[in-house]
Amino acid sequence: MEVIMAKKIMLVEDDPLLAIVEEKLITKLGYKVVGKAQSGEEALRIISEIDPDIVIMDVQLAGDLDGIETTLQLHEKHQELPVIFLSGDDNAHVLHRAKQAGCIDFLLKPVSLGALSEPLEKAVKTLSSQTNFAA
Repeated sequence: MEVIMAKKIMLVEDDPLLAIVEEKLITKLGYKVVGKAQSGEEALRIISEIDPDIVIMDVQLAGDLDGIETTLQLHEKHQELPVIFLSGDDNAHVLHRAKQAGCIDFLLKPVSLGALSEPLEKAVKTLSSQTNFAA
């Protein structure tokens, strides 16, 4: 039996089928999806309500805000919240914007269990170091 406390994940993905697959991968890795959104606007509202530990954010979203702009707005209020980007597009401009927004990692879709594991562990370590620093 695992005694590691499951970290709370917010999943922001506008493709319902990919959201199902991504949630299964996250759960399989021992994390808990506590919120889901399909647009940046919806994500910002839900994140302020549920206070997740980590956000997995698609770059291309429904609505007016893409995932990178959503992350920039998110970090204005929740600076320390780790974000992992998922995208089907890895052109230099998108990668540059994602890096400037401050992300833990940038993964190409479709994402695999192995590809998602390391960035989630990195995000948890980031959270642990913040907690230790604040203590």
